[in-house]
Amino acid sequence: MKIQDEVYVAIDYTLTLDSDEVVDSSEPGKPFGFVFGGGLVIPGLEKGLEGMKQGQSVKFTVEPEEGYGQPRKELFRELPREHFPGDVDLAPNMIFEGSGPQGTFRFRVDSVNDDVVVADLNHPLAGQRLHFEVEVVEVREARPEELETLKNHANCAPENCGCCGTTCE
Repeated sequence: MKIQDEVYVAIDYTLTLDSDEVVDSSEPGKPFGFVFGGGLVIPGLEKGLEGMKQGQSVKFTVEPEEGYGQPRKELFRELPREHFPGDVDLAPNMIFEGSGPQGTFRFRVDSVNDDVVVADLNHPLAGQRLHFEVEVVEVREARPEELETLKNHANCAPENCGCCGTTCE
């Protein structure tokens, strides 16, 4: 069976950046599984896997436009310094977790001054080229409950990752 829409796929993978830094990978013996074609993963990952069969391996690169997009200026926000713990020495690139009406989210500190912290709410991999090394571990018909996942995530998009309390890959 080939990878195509509404088929369950499980992969072992390693994700690296141009710097060769490993930023994500499946756990040994625990492949990452999802229903293909439902927008549950970035478009470039689906494009790289489409048509493959169980047992095949592939390496491919995903440009930012097919990954997490380019950083968007409107996702930089000025937050009052008093919203942060007073005993923390804030510095650029620190990661914090916040909560909003749509759930928990993470953000990176872009810059800090006496009164304001500029938070970068872009996905941490926005603007990055993504290098995947993938082995297709399983390809099979999706079960009804797995197809239901597609309905529950119909409005998800990589740039909104985390908006519904789930994790997008």
